[in-house]
Amino acid sequence: MDCYTANWNPLGDSAFYRKYELYSMDWDLKEELRDCLVAAAPYGGPIALLRNPWRKEKAASVRPVLEIYSASGMPLASLLWKSGPVVSLGWSAEEELLCVQEDGVVLVYGLHGDFRRHFSMGNEVLQNRVLDARIFHTEFGSGVAILTGAHRFTLSANVGDLKLRRMPEVPGLQSAPSCWTTLCQDRVAHILLAVGPDLYLLDHAACSSVTPPGLAPGVSSFLQMAVSFTYRHLALFTDTGYIWMGTTSLKEKLCEFNCNIRAPPKQMVWCSRPRSKERAVVVAWERRLMVVGDAPESIQFVLDEDSYLVPELDGVRIFSRSTHEFLHEVPVASEEIFKIASMAPGALLLEAQKEYEKESQKADEYLREIQELGQLTQAVQQCIEAAGHEHRPDMQKSLLRAASFGKCFLDRFPPDSFVRMCQDLRVLNAVRDYHIGIPLTYSQYKQLTIQVLLDRLVLRRLYPLAIQICEYLRLPEVQGVSRILAHWACYKVQQKDVSDEDVARAINQKLGDTPGVSYSDIAARAYGCGRTELAIKLLEYEPRSGEQVPLLLKMKRSKLALSKAIESGDTDLVFTVLLHLKNELNRGDFFMTLRNQPMALSLYRQFCKYQELETLKDLYNQDDNHQELGSFHIRASYAAEERIEGRVAALQTAADAFYKAKNEFAAKATEDQMRLLRLQRRLEDELGGRFLDLSLHDTVTTLILGGHNKRAEQLARDFRIPDKRLWWLKLTALADLEDWEELEKFSKSKKSPIGYLGCGSGCRRGH
Repeated sequence: MDCYTANWNPLGDSAFYRKYELYSMDWDLKEELRDCLVAAAPYGGPIALLRNPWRKEKAASVRPVLEIYSASGMPLASLLWKSGPVVSLGWSAEEELLCVQEDGVVLVYGLHGDFRRHFSMGNEVLQNRVLDARIFHTEFGSGVAILTGAHRFTLSANVGDLKLRRMPEVPGLQSAPSCWTTLCQDRVAHILLAVGPDLYLLDHAACSSVTPPGLAPGVSSFLQMAVSFTYRHLALFTDTGYIWMGTTSLKEKLCEFNCNIRAPPKQMVWCSRPRSKERAVVVAWERRLMVVGDAPESIQFVLDEDSYLVPELDGVRIFSRSTHEFLHEVPVASEEIFKIASMAPGALLLEAQKEYEKESQKADEYLREIQELGQLTQAVQQCIEAAGHEHRPDMQKSLLRAASFGKCFLDRFPPDSFVRMCQDLRVLNAVRDYHIGIPLTYSQYKQLTIQVLLDRLVLRRLYPLAIQICEYLRLPEVQGVSRILAHWACYKVQQKDVSDEDVARAINQKLGDTPGVSYSDIAARAYGCGRTELAIKLLEYEPRSGEQVPLLLKMKRSKLALSKAIESGDTDLVFTVLLHLKNELNRGDFFMTLRNQPMALSLYRQFCKYQELETLKDLYNQDDNHQELGSFHIRASYAAEERIEGRVAALQTAADAFYKAKNEFAAKATEDQMRLLRLQRRLEDELGGRFLDLSLHDTVTTLILGGHNKRAEQLARDFRIPDKRLWWLKLTALADLEDWEELEKFSKSKKSPIGYLGCGSGCRRGH
């Protein structure tokens, strides 16, 4: 136990800090870190180095090399920089590398050096060039802040949704500030800068002067600033060698420390764990590292090599050419268990378990002592919690064995926390492996969440490990294995050295009918990589036609899209393709395509009946479909034509079409309709009233009701209305008029072809 605490360093009376090695770096750097632009992502993220930057005079004519490594020093990518001079590097929350150039253009690269996109920070930045830049993270995403040659600031709080904001001008600023940083207050990004002894806070509306409370006198300049990981605390390093620590609102002072060093530090970062009452800042010079806080003493380390600090949620990562270490405050549970002469429940339980393995009776004595104090549950929980904060697997196992040992003597201890910790530690140990190189702590892992960790494994193309973790944690298939397999397939289609047939077969064999996997998304990625034929092969495995067709249209495979839409039986999908084809093809090719697809042709005809009548006529003409063409002209005569001459002409065209179709009945009926229309117009002109568009029977009835019996009889003879029908029409009309005298004359005019009906006693005139 004494050996275990050998690397613990007290900071005052209430906190210990320890530094342990994460990895022995094996990246074979040819230059010192000081000669490179360096950027390391938080949460155990990758490291980017831009060798031979333009600021080195001796290498001004040499193209720099951009290299990306894992946190363990394993190479991930290397590319020759062919763009403009770079001012700053930084990682986004999605682990994309942002390279800020002097001209204000930001180039975005993936983890493996693949170029993603670029964007500009505006014309003003382009004209005045970039003096300095910061990449920062907020709850909205990753942002970029720029200091231009005109000593003005421009920032965007989210590079994913670029909205540039030009910050107000600082009065009297003639040179670059001695130091500056970004703050996030009230969900808004601000700039804090130092000009001599003065501090200015820039927001979107104004520039205001601020003064840290309780600052030691004699300050003529601020040399360095540091904001905590959560943007709650601020540290200022002054030219008097004092370090002021307080809140970012600059309204409360936490402490102030005199480090007796006036030289400006290379870096200054915060080192504090969540929910800790202790606040500490790590300051690095060329060969010295100092941890300062509220205590009058500091912790100092000698740096054998040029080092770089990476602030984390619960500590600081420190890497050099040879090592990668982690410095953090010893967690409460670990401190209570392992500190010298500790009588904490967890410490006693750990000793009890060790004595039990030795088959010593002292195990019983320790257990009885814990149980008599009623602290066995607390002891188990302490051991479980302490295990989570341990980096060495042997210490994790020792603490978990103690917790398991203590659980045996508890009746109702819920096992969830123990099981969950075992699972979490197994995952953490897997990703901490040297070949993986993600040195997450337990606190970082919980903040990051398992889904984000899986995404980061996928970004590194560690698909087997990601799938094993999903299966081990029994994550839902859609959230776990299926999603990872889909990412794997999207990466697989980028391997252009493998044939389309082999790639498609391999993807289908691996994915099969896995739920949650969209072959159309994979095909879209293949098409984006220029592999159209592979995309088509992959779409054959997509069961949803609604996903197949849009991509086929995008790939300009419209005829294949039409076939797929017809196979689906979805008329809306067919109509979508038809309208796309109509806009894409010339009229002749479009009609020829429809002729080869009878179902599509039928649906398009239905569409044209309501939307494009002229197109429908062209379709009938092209197919020599005279029967439908005649019907079309008949409908057109009623729907479109108002003048009688136009309607008669349309009917004549219809009759001609019916004759060509050898449908004499329809042709004769159409000619009779033409005769009837002409007669009705003549009757309206001679007799007045409304006759047009009445049926033949209604026309006869209207004439009879108007007292034009002879005209009605003549009309019946002209159109060969049978006597029985004429008698019924006239009988009904005269009865409606109650013209009994005319009815009597009509009945006596000749023999009735429909017979007679007897009249009741109520008939008029005794009939």
